[in-house]
Amino acid sequence: MATVLVTRRNTDLDENGPLAPLFAAGHTIRHVPCNPQTPAADLIRALDGCEAVVAIIEPYTAEVFDGAPQLKHVSRIGIGYDAVDIPAATARGVVVSNTPGANANAVADFTMGLLLSVARWIPLFDRQVRAGTWQTRLGADIWQQTLGIVGLGNIGKGVARRARGFDMRVVAYEPYPDRAFVQEHDVELVELDEVFRQGDFVTLHLPASAETESTVNARTLGLMKPTAYLINAARGPLVDEDALYKALVEKRIAGAALDVRVVEPNTDGRFNDLDNVVLTPHAAGSTSSAVQASIRAAAENVARVLRGEKPVGLINPEVWDTFLAGRRQAV
Repeated sequence: MATVLVTRRNTDLDENGPLAPLFAAGHTIRHVPCNPQTPAADLIRALDGCEAVVAIIEPYTAEVFDGAPQLKHVSRIGIGYDAVDIPAATARGVVVSNTPGANANAVADFTMGLLLSVARWIPLFDRQVRAGTWQTRLGADIWQQTLGIVGLGNIGKGVARRARGFDMRVVAYEPYPDRAFVQEHDVELVELDEVFRQGDFVTLHLPASAETESTVNARTLGLMKPTAYLINAARGPLVDEDALYKALVEKRIAGAALDVRVVEPNTDGRFNDLDNVVLTPHAAGSTSSAVQASIRAAAENVARVLRGEKPVGLINPEVWDTFLAGRRQAV
């Protein structure tokens, strides 16, 4: 049996809760809350003696892997894994997995909420009415407008389904499209630039990586209509925030809704005074059922790996044979 670190702060540690797969397998659970700013030395101490971790978005760097040589599996809660140095993990034989689909519906719902909020001034109206100001302003139509989706994975698909309820035309960029889904839901596949050109609303659903960093930049923002809105409930580094701020201030796009930022928690207050920007604290996947499902899926992945079975959402499959060989040697 193994010791498993759990780093999410508010996690139900009951044996019948989302960590049940680990309890059922007889593993020992260590709970040390972490965050994106957790120092490497603190994380290394928390990992001492642990073979696996049910992780959030604390950084797993080469320094951390070297300081915790017994660590064999980083099981991410959720789909993002940009806080994990994948080449460093792979070089050290550490399996990395995520939980695709576990919170997809929650994020898709929230994305539509952001779209409605920024297009119809909902947060601004709420603030004004509470302050005693009863004054309306014209919003943007959503019905039968064009929604551009960048990334048509589980979440992007969920957004496309919801957009159909607003009779929206959906255009999408996806390098590896699900052709059956595209045909069934009448999604128009286009090149990336065309999503920015055609969308009345452009929503991002890509993972963060070196290839996707600053997908939204001065050039792509320059392709957007002056009446268009940008929504990001994916990852902060997808957006060049300097370019976005400039486009908003110069009114080259109509507005933006940002659930994620390049630095989190965010201390850049530039966007705070812009009425045409909606800001939320990386909350898109935060519903009770979505969080519980994501934690359970991550725990199930740990239980699988510790049994010598491949996890769902294996990020670095090239390490799997090395991992199994190491387990056989240990036995």
